[in-house]
Amino acid sequence: MSDGLNLVTLFGNLGADPELKTSARGPVLKMRLATDYSWMNKEKNEREKRTEWHNLTMFGPRAEALAKHLRKGSRVMITGHLQTNSYEKEGQKHLRTEVIIDDLCFGGGGGASANGAFTPAPREASLASTSIPF
Repeated sequence: MSDGLNLVTLFGNLGADPELKTSARGPVLKMRLATDYSWMNKEKNEREKRTEWHNLTMFGPRAEALAKHLRKGSRVMITGHLQTNSYEKEGQKHLRTEVIIDDLCFGGGGGASANGAFTPAPREASLASTSIPF
């Protein structure tokens, strides 16, 4: 058993509209997130930038609800964990690593508050917040 930590936090923009699917276990939301990394190239004395693309997946009713609000270009911050799956294509084994989203906040642009802070994505109503008829 490992005593490791598998935690990912990313802040970036969606590269396309999310894709909502339904599996036997319920709603599945697939997204691609672009993040930028920049550094100073001392040889050229200029700033350089590299864009990384991340495959994201979210499950459950919250994924279905968020699909209505997320679009290409949406600025989001996510926390989650890495998961690697293998599949076979044309007889060759491939690995695909994705981030399984545990939490998502809207940020910057349209989903942010007036001061640019992150706005937590809406959650489903909990049992405690609903009225119980007895």
